Amino acid sequence: MEGKNLIAVTNRHLCTRPFLDVIRDLAKKELKTIVLREKDLLEEEYLHLARQCKEICEQEGASLTIHNFVNTARILEIDRIHLPFPVFLKEAGNLKDFAWVSTSIHKPEEAKQAQDLGADFVFAGHVFATDCKKGLEPRGLDFLKKTVEGVQIPVYGIGGIHENNIEQIMETGAAGGCMMSEFMRLPAE
Repeated sequence: MEGKNLIAVTNRHLCTRPFLDVIRDLAKKELKTIVLREKDLLEEEYLHLARQCKEICEQEGASLTIHNFVNTARILEIDRIHLPFPVFLKEAGNLKDFAWVSTSIHKPEEAKQAQDLGADFVFAGHVFATDCKKGLEPRGLDFLKKTVEGVQIPVYGIGGIHENNIEQIMETGAAGGCMMSEFMRLPAE
């Protein structure tokens, strides 16, 4: 499964084979980007892993997006950053050197605020039930549609998205979807 309407979001703990092998296979796909979202790592550890992922993505001609660590993105000269909403709010005026900036939102009004503060696109979720947000009620397709209708920037659904429901995401007017589990568990190519 691939396409410019899909974004891969990483979680190396879900991988059933070596993480960098998964990154290499994802980098060979036609995806909008790969978001290196390894939330349990300290910035120094993250920097080391990001450097390896950048090398793979450059070899394969793929886009890599740094998650959360603005300084790491600048050190590695990676011009794509995805920030949790509170971090985005804090950093919003200080991101002009990035080619694209995205953030995660959980309310339509946050998407509007992100747009007004210069975000290029947002991840809106979680749309469907997901192990990532176990026990939390999904926000659903109506939430996604309302978010899409409230902004001019692209909106990507996130949370519980896989090949069997990506069409529902697209029907809301969303630009695409973000997938984690399905991509992290890819069998070897």
